[in-house]
Amino acid sequence: MRRQRQEVVEEVKRQLWLALPLCSVGILQYSLQTMSVMFVGHLGTLPLSGASMATSFASVTGFNLLMGLASALDTFCGQSYGAGQYHMLGIHMQRSMLVVLIVSVFLAIIWANTEPILVAMHQDKAISREAGSYARFMIPSLFAYGLLQCLLKFLQNQNIVFPMVLTSGIIALLHILLCWVLVFKTRLGSRGAALSNSISYWVNVLLISLYVKFSPACKQTWTGFSVRALHNLLDFLKLAVPSALMLCLKVWTFEVIVLVSGLLPNPALETSVLSICLNTFGLAWMIPFGFSAAVSVRVSNELGAGNPQAASLAVQVVLSIAFIEGIFLASTMILLRNIWGHVYSNDKEVISYMSAMMPILAISSFLDGIQSALSGILAGCGRQKIGACVNLGSFYLVGVPCAVALAFLLHMKAKGLWLGIISAFVVQVLFYTVFVMRTKWEEEASKAQGRVERSIITPTATLSNSMLQCEKLEQVA
Repeated sequence: MRRQRQEVVEEVKRQLWLALPLCSVGILQYSLQTMSVMFVGHLGTLPLSGASMATSFASVTGFNLLMGLASALDTFCGQSYGAGQYHMLGIHMQRSMLVVLIVSVFLAIIWANTEPILVAMHQDKAISREAGSYARFMIPSLFAYGLLQCLLKFLQNQNIVFPMVLTSGIIALLHILLCWVLVFKTRLGSRGAALSNSISYWVNVLLISLYVKFSPACKQTWTGFSVRALHNLLDFLKLAVPSALMLCLKVWTFEVIVLVSGLLPNPALETSVLSICLNTFGLAWMIPFGFSAAVSVRVSNELGAGNPQAASLAVQVVLSIAFIEGIFLASTMILLRNIWGHVYSNDKEVISYMSAMMPILAISSFLDGIQSALSGILAGCGRQKIGACVNLGSFYLVGVPCAVALAFLLHMKAKGLWLGIISAFVVQVLFYTVFVMRTKWEEEASKAQGRVERSIITPTATLSNSMLQCEKLEQVA
């Protein structure tokens, strides 16, 4: 009993050691685009509307997709590190970088045509023009963001997190200075804020790259660029695409809800309240995000090392932490229900509406904390396909139809839309829980070790295969 208690305590320490810094990194990364929009807000209503729309468009069509693709490294790098195949982490990262750079080229074409796309979606022409200009100046940040996600995943799966916090903090401070200079001290205006995003992301990539290159901590995992990264691209995509869908199917739902809110009576009020709810929910999500990433690392490391019991313990610990954290967060949101609206608005109607919405937000944040932990467990096992299928069914077959029915048929308006999201979370948590409870950890450990073995491509093996092919050709000749 005493030994079990010690193991639980040690696991809690490991997860907190990973999760708390990762929460900080998430918040600091999230703040960059928010700070840019805040600076633009001082230029007037039209620039603010354009920057807000461009930022939302960029998140939906670019940033979330790239983050999802890079999340495949949670499985590949985590399990390789656990198996002691340290040199493969650099290969996996290069493979991921190649994929996100190729995808970024196509996304850049979409961003370059932001204005006509928004006009085709019947958005205001003046706002669409402003958003299009803002998005074009953000295109360089697209390539940097994808590379940055790969580097961050590479480090976190080695349990190296504090350099990420340090560089993210430096970049956040630099970003404030850049925004001030480029927005107010040049003629760029709102475009300066977009350009500051690009500069900040690229400087972050440079700082992290220098750490990976010269730090003794990465000596075994980064051995330089290699053509071996071009191998097994299909195997990588088999996990990368479901990883991206797993994240994007959830995130896209919120954008659909905001668009639908524009069809409600008094759309200005409903959209404003839902935007505040979305911003609040996104900020609150950074806490479960850290624990999701932490358990993904712990589970993948232990499965790669062939320790199914340790992986199972990590699952039990993170679910307990997620439950406690969820209760605390939900309670805080309920206590702040009469205050929180003042942070965003002076309008009494908006403040009153937010007071009524906060308990609903609290429930959704509690459920999201549980599902985030469960999502991290699935990612650590390499079962992203299950996650993508569950998210498709829970959000688009249950969540969105329920939201529309509650908002329009039962006239619950914004409350109905967000209750639809809660219904999706309930279904999602139930299915995830069933899959995790039915997991046979010995089999998962075996699958992880098989995945690691398949991903290893040694120069000797490649040379042997080439010689064998030459011999066959000579025999045919």
